[in-house]
Amino acid sequence: MSLDGTYDDANIFAKIVRGEIPSAKVFEDDDVLAFMDAFPQARGHCLVISKTSKARNLLEIETEALAKVMAAVQRLTRAVVKGLTPDGVVVTQFNGAPAGQTIFHLHVHVIPRWEGEALGRHGGGMADPAELQALAARIRAALD
Repeated sequence: MSLDGTYDDANIFAKIVRGEIPSAKVFEDDDVLAFMDAFPQARGHCLVISKTSKARNLLEIETEALAKVMAAVQRLTRAVVKGLTPDGVVVTQFNGAPAGQTIFHLHVHVIPRWEGEALGRHGGGMADPAELQALAARIRAALD
């Protein structure tokens, strides 16, 4: 998909926001949701999405909604560092299929990294749901 298009209310993240598909939630409020990536690139890989915006990418999101998403990204990143003690953290966001975007609901990845551990393929194998819940609990316990 290109950078231009129409938001699809049937995308998996919209379904997660509506509670139609389960997720390993880390935190949420009226505006944002942070949850574990079901197809992680690394142990502890999380996502942050807007619950209010129907933006497909960074170019479409409303400034106010983006500010709330990015504040949540910072909060989540701090909790990932505190709760999982990685050696580093990658924060990334893709725009358009050629850039690697696979779900067209704006989302930001928070990916902890440990020295000597390779980064998995984006959208690779599905994680064990019990492990995702355990990681989410560790990160939740570290939230400020």
